[in-house]
Amino acid sequence: MAKLKVGLVSPEREVWAGEADQVIAKTIEGSMGILPGHAPVLGVLVDGSVVRIKPADGGDWIVAAIGSGFFSVAGDEVSVLVEQVELSDEIDVNAARAALEQAMSGSEGDDSAVAERRARARLLAAGVED
Repeated sequence: MAKLKVGLVSPEREVWAGEADQVIAKTIEGSMGILPGHAPVLGVLVDGSVVRIKPADGGDWIVAAIGSGFFSVAGDEVSVLVEQVELSDEIDVNAARAALEQAMSGSEGDDSAVAERRARARLLAAGVED
């Protein structure tokens, strides 16, 4: 069976790369599930969302909270390029909860909505919020 070649990259580092069975990401046009053989696409990712990657080796899903970015699909290659990223096991849940409280207080000004989405995405990726 065909596999996807996936790269999850930020300006600071290559976060994850390998073969995968599926990638799920939230774009400004809606959630997209990418499987092998998907048509070429370029999508803008929702700032403050979660990307999920199902490794081909049968391991646990790779879950990452992301900031702004985009992804592209060409052939069976998927590139996920993001400005900010935290893998689920890197997230400090207490810090994410504190960031959510601060964002909900409105003290972030015009950036409160983005800060709230990012904090919620971090908690979702960490598995502590739906």
